[in-house]
Amino acid sequence: MHTITTNTFLTDNIWLKNSLKNRERHCYKGTFGHALMMAGSSGKSGACILSTKACLKTGAGLVTAFTTEDTAQVLLHHLPEAMTMCPHQKHHISGQLPDNLDKYTIGVGPGLGTHPETIQLFESLLQSVSKPMVLDADALNILAQKKQLFDLLPKNSILTPHPGEFERLFGVAVDEKMNIELAISKSVEYNLIIVLKGAYSRIFLPDGRTFINATGNAGMATAGTGDVLTGIILGLLAQNYEPHQAAIIGTYLHGLAGTLALQDESLESLTASDIIAHIGKAFKWVRTDA
Repeated sequence: MHTITTNTFLTDNIWLKNSLKNRERHCYKGTFGHALMMAGSSGKSGACILSTKACLKTGAGLVTAFTTEDTAQVLLHHLPEAMTMCPHQKHHISGQLPDNLDKYTIGVGPGLGTHPETIQLFESLLQSVSKPMVLDADALNILAQKKQLFDLLPKNSILTPHPGEFERLFGVAVDEKMNIELAISKSVEYNLIIVLKGAYSRIFLPDGRTFINATGNAGMATAGTGDVLTGIILGLLAQNYEPHQAAIIGTYLHGLAGTLALQDESLESLTASDIIAHIGKAFKWVRTDA
């Protein structure tokens, strides 16, 4: 009998069911964390709305959007359950960071923009936070511009790049095998969790393990779905899931919600909002059908 060891695993429903937390009857909103979503800029309010709503639908007890004044007005119209915190700019985020940052679990990037003042605030954030964060979209673009900021990232932070963002962050590999090896090495080098999005998203952990996600469908290749994933992962991280659990579970639930949405939609008509609308069904499916 031969024993085969591997560092690559396929995420399945049984593992997920065993990993989900149960909610006790005697709890309150503070039990499930306070997420801070730093997102939105002129013309990109939707990214902030999608990520903030996904975070709430995933179970975070409180969610505050740290965003522009323009985005905040739109957000509260669509999502009255969220709170907002606005710096003084209408069109891009700048100014001072919130007080008592340690009380938040922080996500950064959806629709953030790369205005110089926003970049400066992002640098200040990295210098002020020690807890793992979720970084996506323009947060990744800023990192790609200023590679020295990698040294400021809290350990076990979660990066969620699509292939183009991954190339800008870490360089171009000649083939898929070398791309995977590059992701493994960078995850270990910087002590980060990398969720490389795609048809079979891969989650790379700092201990060298890789988890392959098989949920999802081609209809999810549309605007805003990455913002939804950021919100889902942040919502789990705010609820004190371990960072690797938040990344693996969040990616699985994201794809499963997209698959469940196809009961009412087609591959062509599927939108990011449809995925959010099916997050609750995804949780139920995992808990009852595993």
